[in-house]
Amino acid sequence: MDETNTSTYHEIRFHGRGGQGAVSAAALLSLAAFDDGFEAQAFPKFGSERRGAPVEAYVKISTTAIRRHNQVYQPDAIVIQDQSLLKSIAVFDGLKAEGFVVLNAEQLPAEADKLNISRRQWACVPADHISEALFGRPLPNTVLLGALVALTHWIQLTALEQAISHHLASKGESIVNKNIEALQAGYRSAMQTMEDVA
Repeated sequence: MDETNTSTYHEIRFHGRGGQGAVSAAALLSLAAFDDGFEAQAFPKFGSERRGAPVEAYVKISTTAIRRHNQVYQPDAIVIQDQSLLKSIAVFDGLKAEGFVVLNAEQLPAEADKLNISRRQWACVPADHISEALFGRPLPNTVLLGALVALTHWIQLTALEQAISHHLASKGESIVNKNIEALQAGYRSAMQTMEDVA
């Protein structure tokens, strides 16, 4: 069976800048999906290796074996960690008509009007503000993961909490707890956004 023709196959593309944790977010999502009973794969694509440079990361989630290891060109969801990327690179390229967008922003950007994407397919979350309150600096990755789970329901929030607990355990209990709090805050914020649109 072609894995891309099943409803249990999802591809996610992360767009961020160096230092924002896009690669870590992809890894966490992949680990959570695996713990949730899926086959999963995550890998990054780096441009120039410097802080602030555009970075992409990809995740594939499936109930069957994932045999292709190419970049994600037609994502089912995109996660945009920096709103400035909307003006500098084509972050929406290939997004499926029924695809989802998670954006680190207070509200829908002007670019949204040019896209044929329903308001119900967006989750705009002020991830920088939420993460600054928790970490003392903008680190939007786990906040946006929570929003992605709320928007898509592809994996369980508890699976991501467990992935954070295991993957970040070496950084100490405080970091683990703050990341789980960021994840939950992103989830709540996205759920509120969706209720406002409904």
